[in-house]
Amino acid sequence: MRETHQPYDSRPHSLRLTDYDMDRYLDIFLNFLLVEKGLANNTLEAYSRDIGGYLDFLRRQGVVDAFDIRPIHVSGFIVAMKERGVGPRSRARALSALRVFHRFLMVENYCDTNPTAIIEAPKALARLPVVLSAREVERLLAAPVGERAIEVRDRAMLELLYATGLRVSELVALRVRDVNNDAGYLLTMGKGKKERLVPMGEAARTALNAYLVAARGELDREGGSDCLFLSRLGEGMSRQAFWNIIKKRARQAGIAKGISPHTLRHSFATHLLENGADLRSVQIMLGHADLSTTQIYTHITRERLKRLHAEFHPRG
Repeated sequence: MRETHQPYDSRPHSLRLTDYDMDRYLDIFLNFLLVEKGLANNTLEAYSRDIGGYLDFLRRQGVVDAFDIRPIHVSGFIVAMKERGVGPRSRARALSALRVFHRFLMVENYCDTNPTAIIEAPKALARLPVVLSAREVERLLAAPVGERAIEVRDRAMLELLYATGLRVSELVALRVRDVNNDAGYLLTMGKGKKERLVPMGEAARTALNAYLVAARGELDREGGSDCLFLSRLGEGMSRQAFWNIIKKRARQAGIAKGISPHTLRHSFATHLLENGADLRSVQIMLGHADLSTTQIYTHITRERLKRLHAEFHPRG
């Protein structure tokens, strides 16, 4: 009897041979995602976790081959997740992973049907992301007061994040060579290892120039790092470190909302649309593969208009 499937290790390895043949399908699939699709480790681990739990469920049902999987097995797994208290959003994500997995098995001729094809995704209430008002953004950007290297760096990071809508992973991964401050754009590597050019506004360029001229050299004590943003120790900034920075600056700005690095990305997109930008342009700047992903921000702007109407209209 095998143990519960362990989280996926993205380092190259030969396929494991276990007493449960279905594990081999997962190994092959994950290696396909790593090598052919270039997915990030976090995404691979999520696939491994969801599909690994699914394979554990199938094993307990006595299913040992992909040809034997039926829709009732898939729906049974989703029901079992619900009975464990797993929310609809997480169940829908797991089902999405299973759809990709089973399509892969069909393409590779490991089975001849897709048992997920007729399974409906769990309905989840749309949860709109947190967005800052323009006034709150101004307070946040003004929070790092002073001319020490840390304050200058934090101002540049916050200005750049709001000006470009980068993901925090993209922000901390920037190298000095990725930024053309004179021309006003940067080059970033997004999801699926897709490069895109993103314009920067004048405020971000000014803050970034101040950081490059007066602060970065002070942080880069050894003089050998090519990372754009550096920690106090002269190392590349981590996502966790920037998370702490934005929390600290939000407290200083008196912002009571639950804020994360992604909040500025949401605010970037929402404010663009509110001021007349077209959805397709915002999609390109955000690096969304599908326009439907960007459309969430149109819902945000509609919700804000409804709240304003209710608050200020005499008969709202």
